[in-house]
Amino acid sequence: MHRDIQTDNWISVCALDEIVPNTGVCALLNDTQIAVFHVEDNGPRVFAIENYDPNSHAAVLSRGLVGSLGERIVVASPIYKQHFDLQTGECLESPEHSVITYPARVEGGKVWVGL
Repeated sequence: MHRDIQTDNWISVCALDEIVPNTGVCALLNDTQIAVFHVEDNGPRVFAIENYDPNSHAAVLSRGLVGSLGERIVVASPIYKQHFDLQTGECLESPEHSVITYPARVEGGKVWVGL
């Protein structure tokens, strides 16, 4: 089961144009690695999930391939290729290995993540 983080504490990560569309970057926020993704589909959207892949036990999700499975926007882990839903954090192949999601938004041309 995924865990959503709800907060009013927003941190600026980078400018939106510093993330190539349909890729991710890793941000270290309060000693936590967070994978931040810039998705272009009907305008720019951003997503933030835990960077740690519980299947491979490595912090690599920000380097995964972004795509879609049906209506879901996902990232495929670069190691074992499991798919993580960027909105819910659910691991589609192994739901017990889902990851934390964080609120993310674009404001003033910058990417903001809520902690």
